[in-house]
Amino acid sequence: MNDRLRAAAAALALAAACVAAFAQNAPQSLPKIRLNAGIHNIEAQLAQTAEQREIGLMFRTSMPANEGMLFTFERPAQQCFWMKNTLIPLDIAFVDDTGTIVNVDRMKPQTLDGHCSEKPVRYVLEMNDGWFAKRGIKAGSKLKGLPAAAS
Repeated sequence: MNDRLRAAAAALALAAACVAAFAQNAPQSLPKIRLNAGIHNIEAQLAQTAEQREIGLMFRTSMPANEGMLFTFERPAQQCFWMKNTLIPLDIAFVDDTGTIVNVDRMKPQTLDGHCSEKPVRYVLEMNDGWFAKRGIKAGSKLKGLPAAAS
């Protein structure tokens, strides 16, 4: 292989590595669903697969005021979340099959602190820091518009 060909191959390999690294750290774009918490509307991205849930809101530098991410699971279980590679502070609400919020917690960015549901849940909603408290939404409050549970 001549020097020009080697240089071109090396440049292509470097470009491919850069694209892969960017894609790995880029925020994901997911389908959205509209939820309601009392009079408050929420535009939530749906994280439905294991890969989507694992990436979650990592690498985002901001999120609009009434947007969030809804994590859905196949069956109710205790769910635990952490904030590794998540750059913005978030609130998290753990929600059962009836749409009732089981517990709410605040999460600091880029930490490995565990935040867990107090009982089995099928849904987890992440919103900007302070979103739930500012609206008086707490354990016992109801969310409407949740996707139907997969059978």
